Amino acid sequence: MRSPMKLEHLLLGVLLMKPRTGYDLKRFMDLQGVFMRPRTQMSQVYRSLTTMAENGWATFTVSERPGAQDAKIYSATDLGRQVFMGWLNSPYVPAVYPFDSEIRARLYFIGFLGEDALIDLLTTEIEARERQIAKYRFRDRTIEVGEDAPFDLELTEFVEEFEHQSGSASMDLHVAQARELRDLIIRRRAESREASTPLQTQADALPAGNA
Repeated sequence: MRSPMKLEHLLLGVLLMKPRTGYDLKRFMDLQGVFMRPRTQMSQVYRSLTTMAENGWATFTVSERPGAQDAKIYSATDLGRQVFMGWLNSPYVPAVYPFDSEIRARLYFIGFLGEDALIDLLTTEIEARERQIAKYRFRDRTIEVGEDAPFDLELTEFVEEFEHQSGSASMDLHVAQARELRDLIIRRRAESREASTPLQTQADALPAGNA
C-alpha cells in the first residue's frame, strides 16, 4: 500500500542528514526541495515542525544568539527515523506525469537505502512509463465538436498534434535517461565488487597459522 508523501517526510529526511533550524529547512525547500514540493511556505514548515515535535518525531535544542533571537535547532528522533524510513521503503507508485515530485524526493534520499533500492526504483519507473506509452501513444485523439460550436477545430488540432509529438519525445527521453542511470549504477556496483575481490582472494590464499 502506498504511503503518501507529506512535508513531514521531507523535513525528517533532511533532519536525519543534519540537524537544522526552521529557517534552514525553509531554505532547503526553496532550493533543492522545490522540485519535491513547490511553494512551501515558512508557516507550513513551522506548523509541520510543531506536529513533528508533538508526535515525538523530532526534538530541538535552543541555541542562544547574543543580540538576536535564540534559534531552535531541530533533530529527528528514533521514532522520526522510523516514520521517514516507513515512507521511503513504501512501494513507489508512479504518477501519470513522468518524474513527478515523489520520485525526485525518493532519488534525493536514496543514500539511506543504497544501490539495490535505486535500481528497483528506476526499474519501477521505466516499466510504468513503458506501459503508459503502450496504452496512450497511439490512442484515438479525435476532437469532437458540434457543427455550430464557435470553436476553431483546425487550430486546436494543430496545437494538440504539436503537444503530442513534444510529449512523446519528452517521455522517450525520460525513459532513456532512467535506463542510462540504472545501467550506470549497475556498472558502478559491478566495478566496486570487482575491486574488492582481489583483496579477498589474497586473504583466502594466506597459509593457515600465519595469523
